[in-house]
Amino acid sequence: MLNRLSRPAALALCALPVIALLAVAGFAPLPFSVAQPGPTTNVLGEDDGKAVIKITGAPTRDTRGALRAVTIVATGPDASVHFGDVLDGWFAENQAIMPRDSVYPAGNSTKEIEAHNKDEMKGSQDAATEAALAYLADEGQDGTDKVRVTLQLGDVGGPSAGLLFSLGIIDMLDGDGSGGELTGGKSIAGTGTIDDDGKVGAVGGVSLKVQAADRDGATVFLVPKAECADAKASAPKSMRLIPVSTLKGAVTALTDLEKDFGSVPKC
Repeated sequence: MLNRLSRPAALALCALPVIALLAVAGFAPLPFSVAQPGPTTNVLGEDDGKAVIKITGAPTRDTRGALRAVTIVATGPDASVHFGDVLDGWFAENQAIMPRDSVYPAGNSTKEIEAHNKDEMKGSQDAATEAALAYLADEGQDGTDKVRVTLQLGDVGGPSAGLLFSLGIIDMLDGDGSGGELTGGKSIAGTGTIDDDGKVGAVGGVSLKVQAADRDGATVFLVPKAECADAKASAPKSMRLIPVSTLKGAVTALTDLEKDFGSVPKC
């Protein structure tokens, strides 16, 4: 015959599996990455002593202001992220918890991921150059077929600097089209992929990138139109958020902002 357990003893016995499960969850690695604001780089300047944008085949302009490409940094694909890390990240304003597969391609080794990110960056640079030169040709600038552009941005991978590369090329070759600066002398940051036709695409980590831009002194942030809400969630009131969906739209918005002309879109 089985002895009947008291109510406290029965509750304690039932709680043991739950406690064991929580203990395992607390120590077991989880499929997440912890991301935070990364460094920013002025694409009109230098990175590690080398020009980010190098142009030959046409005269370039001296530029003022800054066009800052922004990044996020995340725990590596092999890093162990535990329940405590996830809990801390959920409550930290300068961190985000992201599924590891959304940061790194699933099933790839660290070396394969690095190679993938470099390939994406190379494709982004090629598209940024083609989009910028096509824009200038459409605006009537001669000799774009002779222009050669070399882009480099240290160890940054992925395609999210595409828009800023295109804007940097345009600013160095043509400015605002009438002798002025595309930046208007301001520190402007932004993010967004770009394709050969000049269409701007969404990227990840926008709320963190806005924080990086603010930390490094940017007062204007160009954001893919679909991600305005994410940008507004962490942007200070002093930062102007401009939604963009095409390269031409981004150039027009910056030119109108510089000349205080027209209605510049905002998030």
